[in-house]
Amino acid sequence: MSTAISYPSSGKELRTLVTEDGILKLSIEDFPITEPKAHEVIVKIEATAINPSDVGVVIGFPALGNVDVFGTNAAPKIPKIPAPFLPAYKGRFGMNLPAGNEGAGRVIAAGVDAQHLMGKVVALFGMSSYAQYRCVPAAACMPMNEGTTPRQAAAACVNPLTVLAMIETMKMENHTAVINTAAASNLGQMLVKACADDGIPLVNIVRKQEQVDLLKSIGAKYVCNSSAPTFSEDLLEAIVETGATLGFDAIGGGEMVDHILDAMEKAEQKKATAFSRYGSTTHKQVYIYGGLTHKPTVLKRSYGMFWGVGGWLVTPIIQRVGPEKFTEMKKRVADEITTTFKSEFYKEISLEEAIMPDTICAYAKQQSGRKYLINPTL
Repeated sequence: MSTAISYPSSGKELRTLVTEDGILKLSIEDFPITEPKAHEVIVKIEATAINPSDVGVVIGFPALGNVDVFGTNAAPKIPKIPAPFLPAYKGRFGMNLPAGNEGAGRVIAAGVDAQHLMGKVVALFGMSSYAQYRCVPAAACMPMNEGTTPRQAAAACVNPLTVLAMIETMKMENHTAVINTAAASNLGQMLVKACADDGIPLVNIVRKQEQVDLLKSIGAKYVCNSSAPTFSEDLLEAIVETGATLGFDAIGGGEMVDHILDAMEKAEQKKATAFSRYGSTTHKQVYIYGGLTHKPTVLKRSYGMFWGVGGWLVTPIIQRVGPEKFTEMKKRVADEITTTFKSEFYKEISLEEAIMPDTICAYAKQQSGRKYLINPTL
């Protein structure tokens, strides 16, 4: 038995399908809304963010940043996925998948064991939120504080929890400072604020002077412009001052990881009292957590033998920190959703607009300051 505000028997959701010949098709489809079980709630989704990881699911990673869409607004198509990338999609051939890594709305129905959430605004993580409604376990909800709107909570999960997981990774691996690339992003700005609040030295890497100015305006102390002729010197100086031996790279390809490791090693060598052909004994680590480019990651290995490069995702870190710490993280996000973890949105669109060719081309560029919001109620 559940308590409920009136809700329809069906709703609309965004679907994405890859055919065996490499064509990706998008659609808005109806789905049934069933009564929630004892431990479940029905959330009316009112706001859901478009993140880079969402774009990858919706239109496919090979198309990122260089999208060519054709077809009609109701049935757009992406050109064939290039043959070298097709093996990565084999597991989803013929699967008409929902999408949306995060979103927020109000609980309009609740099972007997989830009555405490009835009427509350909650954020959802990994619940295919590009839809008008979602029936989810109560445990999957992040309750927001009284007065928080769904729009304010629309991006309460992916970036905020990633920022806090980065900080926890730093602590667990005994580092004392952090480096972050593509730092003018929504996530990067949150990391600036969170590190400032926690007294953690942070080195930010951006590629434009206006991004330097932006981060400085919100309190960043160390901001290095990768397009500046003095980038290598600036990065080295920042690492010497902060002692950073941990980096997070959102770019994923090219030579940025190599630049960071090289600067870390040179900073360590400045403290050395003796020569070693194996380099410093301080471990230097860079994690790749994004893929803004699909170029190969180039490592020239000029930084001794004590270093590591690896992939990084937020979910395994949440599992490592345990339920008590995760509860603390969620409470901090809820408490700071209009300050540290505030998201600004460039444009609000409907589900139908989200699959229109012109709109896809716009949000797929993933430009800083142009984060899109889907409002399924439109």
